[in-house]
Amino acid sequence: MLRFEGLEVTVGAHRVTADFACKAPGLCAVIGPSGAGKSTLLLATAGFLAPEAGRILIDGADVTGHAPGDRPLSVLFQEGNLFPHLDAFRNVALGLSTAGRVSAEERSKVADVLRRVGLAGKEHRAPAALSGGEQSRVALARVLVQDRPVVLLDEPFAALGPALRSEMLELVSATLAAAGKLVLLVTHDPDDALRFADQTVFIDGGRAAGPTATRALFANPPPALAAYLRN
Repeated sequence: MLRFEGLEVTVGAHRVTADFACKAPGLCAVIGPSGAGKSTLLLATAGFLAPEAGRILIDGADVTGHAPGDRPLSVLFQEGNLFPHLDAFRNVALGLSTAGRVSAEERSKVADVLRRVGLAGKEHRAPAALSGGEQSRVALARVLVQDRPVVLLDEPFAALGPALRSEMLELVSATLAAAGKLVLLVTHDPDDALRFADQTVFIDGGRAAGPTATRALFANPPPALAAYLRN
């Protein structure tokens, strides 16, 4: 479970508040207008932004003061953050060791995860030799190999076309959510939330509300969400 208790985060003139919990397993969409604070909430959860008030708890443990690398979560940003000089295998292996040194057992784990995301036989290709969808699969594989209970996805597939983005979200659902993880997915596309998310957090004016069962929320949206859906 991921819980925000009286969380307040400020970046420049923007302030985001959150006071709710997301239960695992499942996929929770985070939607709202541009500049509403979606990415700010994820960056604070990951430890890249320090809150002015409140706490962040994961499975009951207070991680508010922990460094990003010490939190039991993985993060996948839109860019994917692949290293161009490393092949797919070594990019994924960084999820297990930042030094890139992995044991025989860990090598087997990396190979298995690459197979699960459909990249068997392409382990030794550099990112430049892979398609955009394949690069997204490498980035997702690195998250999978870390095997952490909470996964934060900040529009990682936004640059992909609709069909490929849908394919990647199906892969997320079939791997991460099915493995018992809690996945928070920031998206601008309400259809992504409706197709893949059990619950949805709506952020407007800096206030994160929710989570609410996705279909029930969209069937009877509050005024602010209704206005967002019309735009």
